[in-house]
Amino acid sequence: MAQVPLLQLSDISLTFGGNPVFDALSLNIQPGDRVALVGRNGSGKSTLMKVMAGLVEPDKGSRTVPPGITVGYMEQDPDLSGFATLGDYAAQGLEPGEMYRVERAGEGLKFDPARPVETASGGERRRAALARLMASDPDLMLLDEPTNHLDIEAIGWLEDELRSTRKAYVLISHDRRFLTELTRATLWVDRGQVRRQDKGFAAFEDWREKTWDEEDSARHKLDRKIKAEARWAVEGISARRKRNMGRVRALGDLRSERASMIRRQGTAAMELASGPTSGKKVIEAKGVTKAFDGKTIVRDFNLTVMRGDRIAFVGPNGVGKTTLIKMLTGELEPDSGTVTLGTNLVPAVFDQTRAQLDPDMTLWDSLTGDKDMRVSGKADQVLVRGEPRHVVAYLKDFLFDERQARAPVRSLSGGEKARLLLARIMARESNLLVLDEPTNDLDVETLDLLQDLLGDYPGTVLLISHDRDFLDRVATTTVAMEGDGRGVIYAGGWSDYRALRAESQLDVKDNIKKPTPKEVQQKQQAKPQKAKLSFTEKHRLDELPAVIERLEAEIAKLTDYLSDPELFTREPVKFRKATEAMAERQEALSAAEDEWLDLEEKASES
Repeated sequence: MAQVPLLQLSDISLTFGGNPVFDALSLNIQPGDRVALVGRNGSGKSTLMKVMAGLVEPDKGSRTVPPGITVGYMEQDPDLSGFATLGDYAAQGLEPGEMYRVERAGEGLKFDPARPVETASGGERRRAALARLMASDPDLMLLDEPTNHLDIEAIGWLEDELRSTRKAYVLISHDRRFLTELTRATLWVDRGQVRRQDKGFAAFEDWREKTWDEEDSARHKLDRKIKAEARWAVEGISARRKRNMGRVRALGDLRSERASMIRRQGTAAMELASGPTSGKKVIEAKGVTKAFDGKTIVRDFNLTVMRGDRIAFVGPNGVGKTTLIKMLTGELEPDSGTVTLGTNLVPAVFDQTRAQLDPDMTLWDSLTGDKDMRVSGKADQVLVRGEPRHVVAYLKDFLFDERQARAPVRSLSGGEKARLLLARIMARESNLLVLDEPTNDLDVETLDLLQDLLGDYPGTVLLISHDRDFLDRVATTTVAMEGDGRGVIYAGGWSDYRALRAESQLDVKDNIKKPTPKEVQQKQQAKPQKAKLSFTEKHRLDELPAVIERLEAEIAKLTDYLSDPELFTREPVKFRKATEAMAERQEALSAAEDEWLDLEEKASES
């Protein structure tokens, strides 16, 4: 028996500003679907998700959600007006006994539910919106860039949550690793069409290239046919007084078909130009220490950066990655220790807060108002790597059209703002790039191009990013900020760091007072050999009491919630979900207690 879709869009058409976004679009989301929603910046992904959420009304067509099915949507820019704290916002719609859901999501996503809304950053607001979605536990989750403003640990938590859920979800994300790990189907928004493939994001790029190859082949065949028919039409005039008018009309139809083909959006014409060659040693930090308000950011840190290095800085939000880079580039003085900068350094900085962009300025003024890009006496030209370029022509290199040139920066999407900031940076020569979260909001094609440019860049790169795939593709060295002022240096990118860190932790455990072979033999003779806890088992034994305590607290809250005798008749859907949650947690508690007893017994025998 066929499943009833959780969500059905039928014959959807939508137009913005005279331009069709979608036309005759139909799609279904089935129970258990795990879908990646992909496409170029500006292709309409977020608009489509808002149509799916019921927040944008199409010009034509229908949206159908069966009775009793709930659809949750994570907003990119949530409106928190009317709420005192982030927790109040995240808990909207929950029963009083369900606040534990928000608290649990707050722990995983690293935001404080008690934080007043007026003091919360944009990232904290986004995390509150994500917590609200996770806490409401809808049947279908729509998540628009959920990993933005999350550190790698929080991304890992979210991955685990989505991997274990039985609910359906649709994801928009620039994070390749995140999409690859979680999705089993792909919706591709491309020039007003939405194609579906029942394979996860890992298969997307091969599918895209095959589709484009077939499209190019069809266009080439059509061009050849038009050329042949056009030659016949011209030669036929002199060869025959009466032409085959049906064939001439067919030629007109071919030309109309060719004209209706919408060309693919190209990749941005980005280019990185190196300035003068820097000294071989770019930065040398010795014994660097820094603290703010009694909190140690970095302690006794040493690092030598050589020309051509690509150094990635990773760690939780707030651990001090940006502060450390500011000290390494001379923008901020350490409390103690020294930082020596090499010769001939010409830095260029990509700021994750986009603070270099004034939201009220136009794109035109953002470029011509930059003193490093200004061309004296030429209001319509900018200096690009030493050569004058027309403003609009340069903006087109970064995929902006002429109409956007006079639009305010605030009208741009996140990906467009990132491209505008890259346009400013890439207009000047540099030999030291400082990139703080450059991958946020960029589409896959632009990320590919940026990665290639960084690979060919002859200068040095200091990079902060939570995009694990991007780190693996770019970084040659990783500095892990592990808290308490510790900055540990590892060779390679993210995957190398994780592997080396695991090995080093095992080595530390193994090397704590290693006995000699003679001592081992004497010990073995003294008493029978017994199994010992592995490193992983010991870590699990240490964390299980907290797991058991949390599960017991959640069960207690659910018990109180379900004790309401009117709940079943008043809120049958919530009663069902709470009952299912109770069964899941009781099963998890039983398993955790059994695991703790087994490990405790093994530990006492070793």
